[in-house]
Amino acid sequence: MQIGEQIRRLRKKQNMTQNALAEQLFVTPQAVSQWERGVTLPDTDKLSEVASALHTSVNVLTGTVATTPDWIMRDSLFSAEHMYSRIKAFAEVERLEDTRRALPFMKEAHSGQTRKPAFYSGTPIPYVTHPLLMACHAHALGIREDAILAAILLHDVCEDCGVKPQDIPCSEPVKEAVRLLTFTEDGFSDKDVIKKRYYDAIAQNRIACMVKILDRCNNISTMAGAFTDEKLVSYINETETYVMPLWEIARKTLPEYVDAIFVLKYHIRSVLESLKALIVMDKV
Repeated sequence: MQIGEQIRRLRKKQNMTQNALAEQLFVTPQAVSQWERGVTLPDTDKLSEVASALHTSVNVLTGTVATTPDWIMRDSLFSAEHMYSRIKAFAEVERLEDTRRALPFMKEAHSGQTRKPAFYSGTPIPYVTHPLLMACHAHALGIREDAILAAILLHDVCEDCGVKPQDIPCSEPVKEAVRLLTFTEDGFSDKDVIKKRYYDAIAQNRIACMVKILDRCNNISTMAGAFTDEKLVSYINETETYVMPLWEIARKTLPEYVDAIFVLKYHIRSVLESLKALIVMDKV
């Protein structure tokens, strides 16, 4: 597509007249008309202004294929073995009995399971990487409560591994939190109704509330490369509708972790806004 055709397409897409575009660029409407008809082209130093006014890039206007940076694309941020050893060590030193029991149980339950790889990688990631990273993240943020760390490690064992809550080798608060974090469908109710019921129940339990926030923070930070744009849009909408309200509840029920909650809130919001921008730019 020629530059003039791109200018015309993008201008109309934004319901902008030639006069309005000309005013932004400090040129005459006739100049814009000539660009769009291919009679003349914008000066090279004017192209960036045209692109900015049309909320796009010079590459899109000119049809230039941008060179892909020669980056190393990491589909796993940290070693699962190292994270396992780290959690085992601090659980023993800090006498976190629930966490100590949860760790090998989680490893055995998720044995052989993998997460969907990113589009740029064909290598599946061991599923245990997810709960291990969450637990290390929580501990680094100063969250040292045994039941929370154990529930983090075990939050998917019922939903993904067929484990029954009563069979979890931990205290009752951990079992209850994991039960609440297990998403199940009854086959009759509308999925949105089930989802609201699921998050409402989580909001009533301080441990489950914190685990869900950490879970979403980890997922939006590490799973975007494996999601389609449609899935990302759905995930962003779900996060803003259901997960964001959990922040205020967590602040009230977990006042000792208010600083950690702020960091998680900042992290989730900044990643969401970055993903939104990338999705919108990709559609222009």
